[in-house]
Amino acid sequence: FCILYFKTHPMSEYIHIGKIVAAHGIGGQIIIEHALGKPINFKGIEAIFVEKNTASFIPYFITSAVAKTDTLTHLQIEGIQNREATQILISKKVWLPQAEFQQLVDKSSPLALLGYMVQQNGIDLGNVIEVIEQPHQLMLTILYQGQEAYIPLHEESLKGVDHAKKTVTVLLPDGLLDLYTSV
Repeated sequence: FCILYFKTHPMSEYIHIGKIVAAHGIGGQIIIEHALGKPINFKGIEAIFVEKNTASFIPYFITSAVAKTDTLTHLQIEGIQNREATQILISKKVWLPQAEFQQLVDKSSPLALLGYMVQQNGIDLGNVIEVIEQPHQLMLTILYQGQEAYIPLHEESLKGVDHAKKTVTVLLPDGLLDLYTSV
């Protein structure tokens, strides 16, 4: 079973979309595994941002991209000409600026909920800062009264998603949010 984490970068408007999983061929192509919900050719996207460490990204400019599946894309990037040069990139996280992420993500992908406002009974609880995919439910992380709070999404708790208004309407179990406000 697999748990995937996707979140916005705290110091910027970047979205974690996946990671570089392997080299392909001998010409320096890389394979990106992403959770954008559909085949992606990165059309109109100049660069991907590869995480160097927690606070810094390095832009790599795309010269070509070919979607292989709903989750895998082969990329050729500037400056990477051979298989050996790809080794520094393998297993690194890949990020996109929020505007470019919004162009690419499938609206039915759980990742599309990043940045949406979670509401219950018409009251704003907090913006989604992280999406955690688990086998039987999604878990959204929001900032609730200054604390990170985990909101389970499954058929009983999810009441609706409005993509136009960028809201997720929930009905949470009594007392769940109290866990994040008691001292």
